[in-house]
Amino acid sequence: MNLAEFNHFCESLPCTTHVVQWGNSDVWKVGGKVFAIGSISRDEHPAFTFKTSEQNYYFLEEKPGYRPAPYLASRGMKWIQQYNCENDEDEALKYYLSASYKLVSLGLTKKMQKELGLNQPQ
Repeated sequence: MNLAEFNHFCESLPCTTHVVQWGNSDVWKVGGKVFAIGSISRDEHPAFTFKTSEQNYYFLEEKPGYRPAPYLASRGMKWIQQYNCENDEDEALKYYLSASYKLVSLGLTKKMQKELGLNQPQ
């Protein structure tokens, strides 16, 4: 996945906003809370950072092409960065980005979730 594809995917999720910050990174938020960050690494490869469950965190930190997210993971947060992965990882990345979006949206206040129409009973 390249940065344009990453941005297109994140934009497709409901109620997301995009800002460029932290050294020209594409930062995606839901309800004002970050769920994904896309950037270009020092070696000119795309790098994608996302929040994950504790179980997925421990699985991914050992997988080639993934690592605990710089800065965030060192502060005890369960964030992973995908870097230097092959194209066959695109579907997995979409899954993890969607899961991050869900984790962050569930962490919003009930009032905010209702205002955004997220996580509401059908």
